[in-house]
Amino acid sequence: MKLKAILFDLDGTLVDSELFHFECWNEILRESEVCLTYSDWLKDYAGIPLARNASTLTEKYALTMPLQELIHRRETLSIQRMNDLEVPLMYYAREILDFFKQIPITMALVTGSNRDEVNSLFKKNGLRPYFDTIVTNDDVKQPKPNPECYNLCLKQLGLEKEECLVFEDTVNGLKAAKAAGLTCYAIQRHEQQHAALHQADRLFLDFEEVKSYLLAHQLV
Repeated sequence: MKLKAILFDLDGTLVDSELFHFECWNEILRESEVCLTYSDWLKDYAGIPLARNASTLTEKYALTMPLQELIHRRETLSIQRMNDLEVPLMYYAREILDFFKQIPITMALVTGSNRDEVNSLFKKNGLRPYFDTIVTNDDVKQPKPNPECYNLCLKQLGLEKEECLVFEDTVNGLKAAKAAGLTCYAIQRHEQQHAALHQADRLFLDFEEVKSYLLAHQLV
């Protein structure tokens, strides 16, 4: 059966923003003499909503800043830095979006980022026209790995789960997609993360590999 929709995660899947988020957190944490390593970030924090990371970091490092203040500062800093800096796309992300748009096939964004962050990124990289539907963390009560975001997206698209394919890069995102009964391909260039993504239906280093696979198996 030919696919009718592609559902994309954003951070680390389409946009190379994990280093950006890591550096934003460290900018704040340095005030408390805390410094995360990037390997720790990828293993323990990538793909997890901001509020949950704030709670985890507060508990782990006994931060004295009130939790809501920490969350607000992190949200504000993220928007400021996105306006100042370029956040690049992942390898072959633009090419795969153009490929799907030319077919054409419906595309949706299902992200744990809030809508302000998404809008700020889209102003920079011009990705908005590619997507028929956008589901952000602001649209759900339970973030990934809860499947609410993907169930909401399916409802908005009016499609069955068998007609859709998800691209994710983290364990939390993968769990959310699979809990919704969706086929999920993991896109992860950091090979040390591959073992944790073993539940993915397929695992690729980048979207160039994905395109070759989809064409070879006549899925689009």
